[in-house]
Amino acid sequence: MNILETRGLTKLYGSGETQVRALDGIDLTVERGEFVAVVGSSGSGKSTFLNMVGGLDVPTSGEVIVDQKRLQDLTDDELTVFRRRKIGFVFQQYNLIPMLTVWENIILPLKMDGRRVDEAYLREITGILGLEERLDRIPGQLSGGQQQRVAIARALAIKPALLLADEPTGNLDSRTSQDVLGLLKITGRKFDQTVVMITHNEEIAQLADRIVRIEDGRLVKGGES
Repeated sequence: MNILETRGLTKLYGSGETQVRALDGIDLTVERGEFVAVVGSSGSGKSTFLNMVGGLDVPTSGEVIVDQKRLQDLTDDELTVFRRRKIGFVFQQYNLIPMLTVWENIILPLKMDGRRVDEAYLREITGILGLEERLDRIPGQLSGGQQQRVAIARALAIKPALLLADEPTGNLDSRTSQDVLGLLKITGRKFDQTVVMITHNEEIAQLADRIVRIEDGRLVKGGES
């Protein structure tokens, strides 16, 4: 089953001679459980693409379908709830709350949504990510790689239909990057999680099941699963 579909996805900025076509008719399908890396040069449109499929921005034309739900059909309030429950985000900046413990950061999205915390599930995730001995620490007591693992655990906590990772290793050294991405792949396989990762790092991209390349707003490689 397809978890993500984009059809004719287009995003324009500006008008007239200054108009920029950030995305130019992107057609892409991603199946449940796939780990897809989206690569491209700086300014290629890959981050714009992530914002579209994550419901963080609105396309000029075309459509985005996540877990069989067309995002353009949702009101702003419905989209906020859908994003909170169905889409997990991992960013280059870890975005952890500095005064909360690791465990409190991980369960924060669930608390904000009034949902029950599945402790057994989260203990399994934190065990795989090597965080079980650090749950009572605060982010400032962790290395960059450990903080990114916390961000991954937080994204997985909601059991999202789709996990989006935007340059998740951008602030990490090469060895730590490999470790973190390896763990992201392991958790994806373990929990049948669908992952779409934006990266400029071709070596990191090789860890994915499929590589999609965007250049000048157009899909030039890997559109079909």
